[in-house]
Amino acid sequence: MALRDRLQHLIKGDCVDDAATLEKYSRDTSIFERRPALVVFPKDADDVATVVKFVHEAKEAGEHVSLAARSAGTDMTGGSLTDSVSLVFTKYMNHMGEIGEDFAVAEPGVYYRDFEKATLAKNGKLLPSYPASRELCAIGGIVSNNSGGELTLGYGKTNRYIRELDVVLSDGSKTSLKPISIYELPAKEREQTLEGKIYREIHKLIDENTVEIEAARPTVTKNSAGYALWNVIDEDKKTFDLTQLVCGSQGTLALVTQAKLGLVETKKHRSMLVIFLSDIEILPEIVHRVLAFSPESFESYDDQTFKLAVRFIPQIISQLGIAQMISLGFAFIPELWAVITGGVPKLVLMAEFAADEPEDAKEAAVQARAALHGLPVRTKLAASEAQSKKYWTIRRESFSLLRKNLRGLYASPFIDDIVVHPDDYPKFIPELNALLAQHHLLYTIAGHIGDGNFHIIPLMNLGDPQMRKEILELQPKVYALVAKFHGSSTGEHNDGIIRTPYVPLIFGEKMTALFSQVKAIFDPLGILNPGKKVGGTMQDIERSMIKKM
Repeated sequence: MALRDRLQHLIKGDCVDDAATLEKYSRDTSIFERRPALVVFPKDADDVATVVKFVHEAKEAGEHVSLAARSAGTDMTGGSLTDSVSLVFTKYMNHMGEIGEDFAVAEPGVYYRDFEKATLAKNGKLLPSYPASRELCAIGGIVSNNSGGELTLGYGKTNRYIRELDVVLSDGSKTSLKPISIYELPAKEREQTLEGKIYREIHKLIDENTVEIEAARPTVTKNSAGYALWNVIDEDKKTFDLTQLVCGSQGTLALVTQAKLGLVETKKHRSMLVIFLSDIEILPEIVHRVLAFSPESFESYDDQTFKLAVRFIPQIISQLGIAQMISLGFAFIPELWAVITGGVPKLVLMAEFAADEPEDAKEAAVQARAALHGLPVRTKLAASEAQSKKYWTIRRESFSLLRKNLRGLYASPFIDDIVVHPDDYPKFIPELNALLAQHHLLYTIAGHIGDGNFHIIPLMNLGDPQMRKEILELQPKVYALVAKFHGSSTGEHNDGIIRTPYVPLIFGEKMTALFSQVKAIFDPLGILNPGKKVGGTMQDIERSMIKKM
């Protein structure tokens, strides 16, 4: 009997295996393609539990079957792709739950844009860890990738806002995970369930490897690689928190069916300081001086992005409507003149300061600008909303500008989320540029300059075997360079197919072995998104890479 027929009568949702549906869910926004055998749209958490139990029992019986959860499909790593069962949440499991004074509850299929609209309407607060894909992504992906974005500098990543997660474990059992007192832990460990076993064995693993785990704690400000074992026990609060493992695990440990997330009220007014930099040797000093004034965000884009943005000004403006087109068009005039006169900077830095009163935001920007006095940089204060919007447009749309305007090329994220220490910029950036120059790629570099996170997005024809070869040759060189500077291979986007083989390079073999133990504790049969976070190989990258555009 077909897999669809065996499963459909067990659940309220839909089991679909027609060619069009399988094709639709064979891709995300990564460079990969994996065609699922079946797409399941669960109606609720009971359906999810039933599907997981079915797959668990089928695997026990010797069938080659697994599953991968998927929300909006904006993942850039292939993290939600599978050649077995794709479990898609956006069709039915897209409901908001309670919205409290400082929290909101949502199912994984809720789009972030709808989540934010609901929370702002209710209490004027939002989840500040939204990524750049805020109009497209969903809550399930935000939690599963431990997402961050332009506000992460001031507010932190998603794991900071996890209050409670309703999950389905790998045997199909349902439970709720939240921080528990270290004094409650023994009772949990006595439970004769998979959940009890997980608490016992994770606690033991951490106890027996405390030194190794603490030594592996990332020293950069952002990391989504591996499993965050160093965050499970909070010595100050005396808590034990498995949500810190599930958040960022890409559905490899448990499937989230509902999340209770903390909210914050951001400041009402903003003022932007723009810094035009030609000498990256002084970049660390600039970063230190600006960070002293606590910007809400501190972003950047490179000269390649700058030139391309100017080149495609008509296309940018045409996407924004007539009113914004006029104001943004005039705002671009100084940048057009800079290109004409040959004054294109190596980097454009954007520091945005937020406050409850407009004069306080402006004063912070003015003081930060004054602190840069004596350094060989050009600066300006964005004089209006149109001025600020101009720079945000370039920053947020850097790789989509390329994708939309260069035919035959595909945005190819494979070295797209590296993190290093800002103090290492003068050495790291030239070495990175030298590597990229060897491969003759068209790309942009945009980043969260305040916390050392760079997004490099090449444009490539993946139908060309030579281009696929370039990926396989360049990628290990870039991650070896990141490891040399004690950075992270991913600050926000996670491991997925594309970076799982490089986890040992970043963390070493001993920690990678501990990550594999974590996976085995949660998922002994390996049915939850296998090959992601642990166990992935270079062969997985090569075999799954898109070969036809």
